[in-house]
Amino acid sequence: MSYFKTAILLAGLTGLFMGVGYLIGGATGATIALVIAAATNLFAYWNSDRMVLSMYGAHEVDQRTAPDLFNLVAELAGRAGLPMPRVFLMDEPQPNAFATGRNPQNAAVAVTAGLVQSVSREELAGVIAHELAHIKNHDTLLMTITATIAGAVSMLAQFGMFFGGNRDNGPGIIGSIAMMILAPLGAMLVQMAISRTREYAADDLGARICGQPMWLASALAKIANAAHVVPNPEAERNPATAHMFIINPLSGQGMDNLFTTHPSTENRIAALQQLAAQMGAQGGTFSATARANYPGRGPWGRPSASRGPWG
Repeated sequence: MSYFKTAILLAGLTGLFMGVGYLIGGATGATIALVIAAATNLFAYWNSDRMVLSMYGAHEVDQRTAPDLFNLVAELAGRAGLPMPRVFLMDEPQPNAFATGRNPQNAAVAVTAGLVQSVSREELAGVIAHELAHIKNHDTLLMTITATIAGAVSMLAQFGMFFGGNRDNGPGIIGSIAMMILAPLGAMLVQMAISRTREYAADDLGARICGQPMWLASALAKIANAAHVVPNPEAERNPATAHMFIINPLSGQGMDNLFTTHPSTENRIAALQQLAAQMGAQGGTFSATARANYPGRGPWGRPSASRGPWG
């Protein structure tokens, strides 16, 4: 995603900061909000990746502590023409993953324990390749900064609820309540501002990196099914970060069609099936027979395993 789009999004978030600041404190409040927004933007550029990783309790692993995972990331990064990113594990039972970092030279790939325990090596390769595609497409800067600043916007709105309603220059009780209602909506709109097409683009490039679109299709189906039944409490507490994951980690699907941050999994799988046909791979089903369709050696140069990624 281009730096121009990043600048447009940050400008929009800054405007939202100033608008809420104006409601709280008039022109002075708008000026203070502008200063806070500028400081938040600068801080997020340098630190948002570390904040998000810390938020999810991710711990870094290396070739000694997680050799299979580390070597797989290294091999796929080489295939993608990327520097080796840092590799993190999250102690979350829900299978999921995200990438972060301000550029490919300062990137990280984070996967949950639930992911490495529930997918095959091939499916894990598809997921990691998708995240590497985000890094290669420069999506990660926008994703991490968006998560940080959207959370700050919501905090400012809550501040207005507690401190603006009793002041003459504040928004009043009705305005304060409106801010509290609109803040979550604003966070969802910010996530929507990150085009859903980035997921399709990352799926496409990730499938080409790992060499088999159906590996990623199979992983998406497994992750989507699990996300509906296995909660991710940290994501529920921080919904502004939901857009960073390969599959929406939030359990609530009531407004999915209108406000979802991800394309439907069915549409993504269909696009991957079409890509598989274009690449000359076998299409068709991807559930129980996905591994049988691709029985050869994995993209990391080792035979496919039949007992999962660490079996």
